[in-house]
Order: sequence, then C-alpha cells, then structure tokens
Amino acid sequence: MAATSRTPSVSAPGTSVSGAGTQPQSGLRERKKLRTRIAIRQAAYRLIAEQGYDATTVEQIAAAADVSPSTVFRYFPAREDIVLTDEYDRVLEAALRRRPAGEPPLESLRHVLAGTLAAFLATGEEELRQRTRLMVQVPAIRVRMAESMSGTAEVLADALAARSGRVPGDLAVRVFVAAVLGTLREVTLYWGEHGQEDDLVALLGQALDTLEDGLRL
Repeated sequence: MAATSRTPSVSAPGTSVSGAGTQPQSGLRERKKLRTRIAIRQAAYRLIAEQGYDATTVEQIAAAADVSPSTVFRYFPAREDIVLTDEYDRVLEAALRRRPAGEPPLESLRHVLAGTLAAFLATGEEELRQRTRLMVQVPAIRVRMAESMSGTAEVLADALAARSGRVPGDLAVRVFVAAVLGTLREVTLYWGEHGQEDDLVALLGQALDTLEDGLRL
C-alpha cells in the first residue's frame, strides 16, 4: 500500500522533464552535447539490462552510442556517472528560485523535489527503476551517488541562501539542504530495496514529514 503524506503531487512549474533529462533553451552546441549524453546513457542502460553492470564496459557503451571511448569519458569521468548523471540540477535550482519568497525552506524543497520526481516518474519511470536497482546492487554506484549529490546540494544551498539573504556557503543552509537530500537518497534506496512497489513521491513526503516533525519512538 502506498504511503500517505503532506507532499503535493505536482510537477515543477515551467519545466520540461523527460526520463533522459531536461533540455532548456540553449544553443546548437549545447543541444548536441545533450543529445550525446542522452545517447551514451541510453546505450548504457540498454546494455546493462541485457548483460548486467559488471559485464558492461565503456568500450561497449561507446560502440553502442556510436562515439569513441574518449568521448564517453569526456562526458562521464567514471562509469558510475553514466548511471547517475542527469540534467536535473538546473531544473531543481530554477524551480527553487521560483518558489514564494516567504515560504518556509522545507516547504519549498518539498514542492521542488516532489514535483521533479513526479515528472521523472511520468516520463522516465523505467530508467528510474533501473537506476535505483543498480544503486541497491552495486556498492560503487552508491558511493558515487553520495559524491554526485554533494554537487546538487551545493547548487540548491546557494539558491536557498540567495533567496533568504544569506551568504553563499552558509553552514546552516548547507546542513539543512544536505539533510533534505539525504532524505531523498534514503527514500530512493528504501524504495529499491523493497521491490519498488510503493508510491515513491508519497514515500518522499512521508520521510520529509518525519524530518519536519521529528522522530517519535
């Protein structure tokens, strides 16, 4: 049974989200780079589904995406990055900056994360499910996920600090954003560990309720 929560099931306003990533208005060069990233990522997911993560090499991914191995490494420095990297940081940042100025920070992040996650599920659910399975099964991906999320935390912390009049890198803001993204990470792993049966957005809302209200044992 799906969990219930206070999280609204809304899409992030003004965003265009797909399972392969979000394509903002940009020049031809950026669009070509985005298409290359998507092609590499889709080739990797296809090969991993067919033969498993450990058996899938960068060389195979490059051949399937019709690029060179050096191109793969230029876009994704580590093999784990192919699984984890997407184009959502800018979407999350833009959505956070659009939230009402007086809104409590947790409420703002709740809307932004729930909306973007709901949009991802609507258009790229299978990719998200495969990614989550790999997070659960492959220790190296879990380690890299923590490193990747630190970059997302920095982007969101700077946006939140700017909105609240705090200086970039403010410790309190960093700790707060890290706690919220840590909640997202644990919810995603829990969902993967339990057969991906529950409503992921509702699970996130339930977990954020716990973060907001405190743990009662």
